[in-house]
Amino acid sequence: MAVGILVDCFYYELGHSDFVHSFFSTISYHLEKEGWGTKYPLIMNELYNDKLNWNDVSVVKANLIEIEKELSKHTPEQVIWDIDDLSQKPPWGDKISPKVTSLANYFATADGKTFFEVLRTAIDVAEEDKCDLKIHKL
Repeated sequence: MAVGILVDCFYYELGHSDFVHSFFSTISYHLEKEGWGTKYPLIMNELYNDKLNWNDVSVVKANLIEIEKELSKHTPEQVIWDIDDLSQKPPWGDKISPKVTSLANYFATADGKTFFEVLRTAIDVAEEDKCDLKIHKL
């Protein structure tokens, strides 16, 4: 099932729901030592579970810069497929592109954009149009 970010009538596809969950699981596992949503509640709780209010995008922009910087310090082998079951591994195992050098660029769309690029684009549109962001499954 494809998942993306919906901003008004604009849809920014990320990828399969398992891959999107892995992105959030990886952030929480490596960067939120006190548990899911404790350091980045707007991203991990508001956006992931419901919607992100467009008034909060300036905080989220700063969060995304920090998250991307921190994930760039982790190798692709440190990906978390499912925080609720750490024994789970990606279906492709360790067969990844040599272009993937860290967890910051591990998560990419079918057209090669990183999740961070897609999220920044969606956030810019939300801010400009004063619309909330939602994770939406197709």
